[in-house]
Amino acid sequence: MDGREGGFSVPDSEIPISGIESAYLQHRGDLLRFLRARGAGDAADDLLQEIWLRIKKADSGPVAAPLPYLYRVANAVMIDRHRSTVQAARRDANWAETQPEQVQPSPEGAAAARQEVAQLLNLLDRLGQRPATVLRRHRIDGLSQREVAAEMGISVSTVESDLRTAYRALLEWKERRDEA
Repeated sequence: MDGREGGFSVPDSEIPISGIESAYLQHRGDLLRFLRARGAGDAADDLLQEIWLRIKKADSGPVAAPLPYLYRVANAVMIDRHRSTVQAARRDANWAETQPEQVQPSPEGAAAARQEVAQLLNLLDRLGQRPATVLRRHRIDGLSQREVAAEMGISVSTVESDLRTAYRALLEWKERRDEA
């Protein structure tokens, strides 16, 4: 018997089958309907696979009533899945509570932010091409000072000097903005 329902196969010739496994293979369709009737929906096939894995791992010995046993396992798998889903939702909700609220800026705020960005880009352009490029590559693109120096064919001390120039200009711009 080569069972393919539930997205997997269990060939008899490769695996010795116990009584519970035989009952599972014989009643797999019934178990799938049971899971769907209990609300498993699209997850029913995954749950059916979980049942198979559980009975393969279990050291249960002979089972007097294999079909009721399989239904108890199916019920336990459904409960475990439900608990896991509830726990994940709770964890996600707790995480979301720790995060700052994302507020959409007003149209005026967005316009002001665009204006500030334009001022900063203008400031960078006035610094000169090399200091502006050094600042962008290091602070925005995340390259190390050594990587920026190698890329641009300049020394690390030149990169440091250009960064000091850019930082000084940005600090002055920030102080002017804060005073206004």
